[in-house]
Amino acid sequence: MKTLVVGSLDVTEILRMPKCIEVMRETFRAFARGEAIFPPRRALPQPDKKGILGMMPGYLGSKGAIGIKAITVFPGNLDTTFESHQGAVLLFETEHGRLLSVVDAGSITAIRTAAASGVATDTLARKDVANLTILGSGTQANSHLEAMLAVRPGIRKIRVWSRNPDHAKRFAVRESASRGVQIEIAESARSAILGSDLICTTTGAKSPILKGEWLSPGVHINAVGASTPSFRELDTDAIVKSRFFVDSRESALNEADDFRIPKQEGAIDESHIVGEIGEVLEGKVTGRTGPGEITIFKSLGIAIEDVAAAHYIYTQASSRNMGTWVEFAGERHSST
Repeated sequence: MKTLVVGSLDVTEILRMPKCIEVMRETFRAFARGEAIFPPRRALPQPDKKGILGMMPGYLGSKGAIGIKAITVFPGNLDTTFESHQGAVLLFETEHGRLLSVVDAGSITAIRTAAASGVATDTLARKDVANLTILGSGTQANSHLEAMLAVRPGIRKIRVWSRNPDHAKRFAVRESASRGVQIEIAESARSAILGSDLICTTTGAKSPILKGEWLSPGVHINAVGASTPSFRELDTDAIVKSRFFVDSRESALNEADDFRIPKQEGAIDESHIVGEIGEVLEGKVTGRTGPGEITIFKSLGIAIEDVAAAHYIYTQASSRNMGTWVEFAGERHSST
């Protein structure tokens, strides 16, 4: 039995941002229709706390696909030549359980996470968004800039802030040159946020870097960086002021300290989650209700995003003769 191995270069060639946004949109809708299943992710931390191994299984009935992402997360890699997220997505078919493909997970994660924010932004943000702020300057900052420009091409002003000013400067120079946009480096998170009507938080912060008192009416926030417990980017005031949406209720209640800590403080309860983004897309929940409303999309990243992306990559790579076919055991051979 042959399995298709698809590396990072082929993933980035196939999974272009506009297409990935389409794939994520349909994935969220499938989840809202009850056509997808994924249990809570499991994480195995190293004893030295330097990194963790995350395991995320998911099932997409609409695609006849089941799979798992196994990925290491090493936040300290920001100062090295290695990505912070590395691993593989194993894609299986649901008829006989054949291993169809092994796909680079780091590049999938980089693209699909921003694409999910693109779906949320297109669904919840005002149409006249003009001022974009990105907090953070790593891989997700890069991909979120691409995603935001894809769904809101009218953006005119871009500001970036990072806890490491040198990283922010490199980001601004590189992305300004490659995308033909002007990016301003902010001296503080506060100065980056003031007056912004679209914000993406993509940091590894363990305590809030965004305060509700800095937010302008009508702003939409994609809160992405704090994807596991003990990480938090938004303060309680920001959460309380917002109309709050998630990719998965269960994930948010169990993993999102951006939400869990305000809940523990008694500032909000579970009803503060208006709905999942797929429910908005399916018309089950109302999204933005007015131009002055503050909306937040809390992204944890869910396994069906990875399975859907891997399935699309597999079908495209197969038809375009990309990737490498490898022999794997899977078929029984009768003995004579």
